[in-house]
Amino acid sequence: MATRSDILAKAASLRALFEAQGAAVVEPPILQPAETLLDLYGEDIRARAYVTSDAMRGEQMLRPDYTLPVVQMHMAHGAEPARYTYSGEVFRRQEHDPNRANEYIQVGFEVFDRADPAAADAEVFALIAEAMQGLPVRPVTGDIGVLMAAVQGLDTSPARKQALMRHIWRPRRFRALLDRYAGRSPVPAGRKALLAKAEAEISAPMVGLRSQAEIEARVAALREDAKTAPISAQQVDLFEALLEVKETLPNALSPLIAEMGLRFIFAVLFVSTLSFLGLGVQPPQADWGGIVKENKEGINYGIQAALYPAYAIATLCISINLVADWILNRTTSLKGGRG
Repeated sequence: MATRSDILAKAASLRALFEAQGAAVVEPPILQPAETLLDLYGEDIRARAYVTSDAMRGEQMLRPDYTLPVVQMHMAHGAEPARYTYSGEVFRRQEHDPNRANEYIQVGFEVFDRADPAAADAEVFALIAEAMQGLPVRPVTGDIGVLMAAVQGLDTSPARKQALMRHIWRPRRFRALLDRYAGRSPVPAGRKALLAKAEAEISAPMVGLRSQAEIEARVAALREDAKTAPISAQQVDLFEALLEVKETLPNALSPLIAEMGLRFIFAVLFVSTLSFLGLGVQPPQADWGGIVKENKEGINYGIQAALYPAYAIATLCISINLVADWILNRTTSLKGGRG
């Protein structure tokens, strides 16, 4: 097992590698203001961070991560493009796994370049891959923007979306929140008892750093959340299907392409059926299903008027299916094409 001296030496060598690439060394304070971390991560961070207090500065936390203070420093004083590196202790409380360290060394390399984000991502990935050569690890990448867009598309309250966004990088907590918002998991007994009361009753002496107004605001937020309708089972199932996509890029694209093709065809047939029944697109706007309905009475005099729009619907659906099959054959062996 590596000693602390070995770990510090390795951290120094990694930081030197990043410095050689033009990164400036930054050393954020070990004590960080709790307010900013609470605003970003929510109250749940208290269960994972060491919290203390200061008579002048209020609540403080032992640095749980480097990224946030580095981003704050860059926003306050930095200019783009910029590259930063750091190495030092971070602290995380471990309440469930005694084998995980609660103090460890974090080394990082951050690039800020909004002019070409793709090139910045590639630079960071290539440099980290070089630094990890020879170690028993493998690189894993993903696009969290896909999940963020999916969260924003959910039919739920802004507060719930914000909570999901805070925990989008913590899979277990994120899934637990999603289940709770969908009504799949029971409301905690303590919260249920609190919400059952007509109003918040705070009779105990105020000994913490939270004021009565803050506590009452939190209770009001919980009451408002309890009134929010659950996320539909269909949306949760779609989200879970998205979360299960975990493969190399071509293989990950395959189920998405197949799903997109099927859903597009379903949408075309669904809208056309609604228009045929008089429930969809209304005149004077034109729709193939509506045209079939308007011309069905004249089939005895000329079938072409009703047949052509029906033929157009069928042609579009078949064409989309063929295009999806062609893409699948070009990107994966799922349909017998190239691997």
